[in-house]
Amino acid sequence: MNVSQPVPAAEGVTDAAGGSSSRVPSDHPGISELFALLAYGEVAAFFRLTDEARMAPDLRGRINMAGMAAAEMGHYELLRDALAARGVDVVPAITRYAPALENYHRLTTPSTWLEALVKAYVGDAMAADFYLEIADVLPDEVAGVVRAVLSETGHSQFVVAEVRQAVMSSGRQRSRLALWSRRLLGEATTQAQYVLAEHDELVELVLSGPGGLGQVADFFGRLQRTHDDRMRQLGLA
Repeated sequence: MNVSQPVPAAEGVTDAAGGSSSRVPSDHPGISELFALLAYGEVAAFFRLTDEARMAPDLRGRINMAGMAAAEMGHYELLRDALAARGVDVVPAITRYAPALENYHRLTTPSTWLEALVKAYVGDAMAADFYLEIADVLPDEVAGVVRAVLSETGHSQFVVAEVRQAVMSSGRQRSRLALWSRRLLGEATTQAQYVLAEHDELVELVLSGPGGLGQVADFFGRLQRTHDDRMRQLGLA
């Protein structure tokens, strides 16, 4: 994933007494589900970015988008190996997440190059937001895999520069892309709710996070706030 900011290392949660909270065990079934969800996301993103690279107006844009796609496939291979090490049959495991992720991509097919750039920047970063919600309870070896998958590759900065340049010269373009970014967030939130509703082990892992995420509305509220921050970086807020 090419997120807009580095993903920090997972650290223990410190309670009021100064102690550190326990993390979930390495064999927690939700960890395999998390790996599977991320892995299918990487595969879907690879094909999406490969297709959308054709929308680029010049060779520089196509190369940058191709670089993002290559990074996605490298991340998939890391997750594939992690799942295999846990004795998980990879393809059936990740296929369970196909409906929600494919539906998201179907409903958010970009019609312009700038829409493709905003989707690449925003959509990938949402996965990092999800990880940050549960990072503190993941075992070190699991957190290391997820951090590697969601780490900054450097490619996303070309998105920021190109989108900001476009919206600074066109108020109409800015309005269109701001609406588009809100649509992306809405569709992603809907599909995330479907995923959580259908995968109990993943829900249990999410609810283990600091603060419990017992108030799911608070969780999605935090996603909204981080999304707003990224829109400001793109010049869309």
